[in-house]
Amino acid sequence: MESVKSEAGKKKIIVIGGGFAGLNFAQQMFKNKDYHVTLVDKNNYNYFTPLLYQVATSFLDPSSISYPFRRLLRDKRINFRMAELKKVDPEKQVIYLSDGEMEYDHLVFAAGAETNFYGIESIKKNAISLKGIDDALRMRNALLKTLENATRITDPAERAKALNIVIAGGGPTGVEIAGMLAELKKYVIAKDYPELAQTPGDIYIVDGAPVLLAPMSDQTHEDTYRTLSDLGVHIKLNAQVTDFSNGTVTFANGDIIEAPTLIWAAGVIANVFDGIPASSLGAGRRMATDVYNRVAGVNNIWAIGDISIQNTDEAFPKGHPQQAQVAIQQGRHLAKNFLAIAKGKELKPFKYFDKGEMAIIGRNEAVVDLFKHRLHFKGILALLVWLYIHVVSLVNVHNKVRTLYNWAVAYLTRDQSFRMIFRS
Repeated sequence: MESVKSEAGKKKIIVIGGGFAGLNFAQQMFKNKDYHVTLVDKNNYNYFTPLLYQVATSFLDPSSISYPFRRLLRDKRINFRMAELKKVDPEKQVIYLSDGEMEYDHLVFAAGAETNFYGIESIKKNAISLKGIDDALRMRNALLKTLENATRITDPAERAKALNIVIAGGGPTGVEIAGMLAELKKYVIAKDYPELAQTPGDIYIVDGAPVLLAPMSDQTHEDTYRTLSDLGVHIKLNAQVTDFSNGTVTFANGDIIEAPTLIWAAGVIANVFDGIPASSLGAGRRMATDVYNRVAGVNNIWAIGDISIQNTDEAFPKGHPQQAQVAIQQGRHLAKNFLAIAKGKELKPFKYFDKGEMAIIGRNEAVVDLFKHRLHFKGILALLVWLYIHVVSLVNVHNKVRTLYNWAVAYLTRDQSFRMIFRS
């Protein structure tokens, strides 16, 4: 077991998870001289979650949105350990990993969330979800295999049915996947799959809410609906998927859609870990925290990002949204609080600043809401804002250059270049 203190008695902080929250916490601690910080993640790389769908739809290659932790943390006073967390012992202040044990003075959970299948086993077993690079590659392979297999079907009706795709979830991920697949259908299939030109199948996006992109403005709801409809996407609202078996998507009202592919983007639920008491969990299994991100009911354990929930913000009484900007702000804020503790200063409560929301819908269309929906814009300007925010947010110059180049090629050629099926 690794000792509690190292480097001349420095307190030891272990961070579980290197996503937006965990990495931003670590980056704020790069120059710290007061703590021994270790970042633990099951992968040896960080990846940019908002662009996973572009890997899945062949617009980007995985290396454009991912980068090794050890390269990011080189010479930065942060240690890295590739391992999975199996159990926590809050009393002993010990964590049990897939490759051993570690003691801690402070444990920071930034382990995010997983896909929520709402207990529907047929969907969990048969649908495609999107929570990591592995999922994105599986989705890309599945979509491309579907196209290849359909070229061998001679009956037009059966061929069209084999190409039907249902996307469950009308949030940013679902909407952006629908837009990208519609672009693929419009610009690529006729050229690269001439056998499918007359029967390209249908794309459906379904959601239980009465609108797409529900948390955004009314104008965004209208713009999104119109843009996807113009791209040929079928939209089914106030509809809940209850089963997916034998190529049939079944809804709560008894309606069905025959489709061999269901992409599940209908929500997430926080990851849970053995040793964290149930009394410390809030809605969606998220760890309940105070305004300083301290987990309720345990000592020296903190939670940030999607895995945490604060019910102390009057503007968000049900907790902050599980979005990247919340995770980034919480990660940076908690790190600053730890640095304040080391200097004998008081902790500052976390206050979320909502910078707005955005989504890209098609090749020339995006929507942006700023200042709590008081400012809305769309079209090329919104697309440029979306591009700028996402490029700036990538972790290093290598990712920024590769992504910009790939986007430029895709835009100018109306082609998605990474349509290769790689088998692991």
